[in-house]
Amino acid sequence: MSDVEHAFHVFFAHMQAIAWLPVVYALACQSLRIAARSRAWRNILAAAYPESTVRWRSVFGAYAAGAGVNAVVPARGGDLLKLFLVRRRVEGATYSTLAASLLVETLVDAVLSALLIVWALETHVLPGVNVLHRLPSVDWFWLFRHPRAAAAVAGSTLVLGFAAGLWASARIEAFRHRVAQGFAVLHTPGRYVRGVVAWQLLDWALRLAAVYFFLRAFHVHADLRNALRVQVTQSLSTIVPLTPAGIGTEQALVVYVLAGEASRSTLLSLSVGMKAIVSAFNVALGLSAIALMLRTLHWRRAVERDEALDHPAE
Repeated sequence: MSDVEHAFHVFFAHMQAIAWLPVVYALACQSLRIAARSRAWRNILAAAYPESTVRWRSVFGAYAAGAGVNAVVPARGGDLLKLFLVRRRVEGATYSTLAASLLVETLVDAVLSALLIVWALETHVLPGVNVLHRLPSVDWFWLFRHPRAAAAVAGSTLVLGFAAGLWASARIEAFRHRVAQGFAVLHTPGRYVRGVVAWQLLDWALRLAAVYFFLRAFHVHADLRNALRVQVTQSLSTIVPLTPAGIGTEQALVVYVLAGEASRSTLLSLSVGMKAIVSAFNVALGLSAIALMLRTLHWRRAVERDEALDHPAE
């Protein structure tokens, strides 16, 4: 049995010991987090499309829907749904501009996550990076040992690159303009700080508050330092989101960073319980948002239908 499977068994065995009032407080913080994040994204979009009406309720619904899908689909698949829903609600919106706006939305996260990870390494919350030499590498010398294959690869690359250049030349200027639109809010620093940074700092405060209440719910010592330790694990688990909601990586790290704060079984219960509860909440909220915005839960069909209307067969 894997550590994660064992953690699920431990979690369900500890269900009766959970203090549910702090869980309610934690989920309230999660709701407010989504509201704050969506408000920041709405302000980024409003700067990108000053001639269009960008309603916060539409952006909130799209953000909630994306969070719900990300809880069950790996590799941030919910972000595609976010873009699709907002594109339907904002006149003149394009996917390239919307994707750029999501990048702007992650700038504060990138800075704060980096600072948090540096703090964790400096204070020995995390182990040092000592496994890089074990990672597999790409053997580029294979091409030199197989000259015919190397010539074929080089020729194919040149042909494809030339064809791509011809195809993109007529479109690249328009594409650059649409991408630049997504960064429009950065041109006015005051607006960016008030309308984006402030909301994202509130989001981070709510993250730590939610973790604090989960620590209390699972009877682990709750203070700012332990909340920061758990937040480090959440930041690391989203760097390479190969599993839904980072399941697995985060659970193993929580047990490591909180070692000594409670028994291993309690920490396993916390690590899986916190993720399971938040994921279930995000899924429920996301499904509600999808149902309200698309009038169906089959969102993939809605996306495919919309794409078919945008690009009818000739």
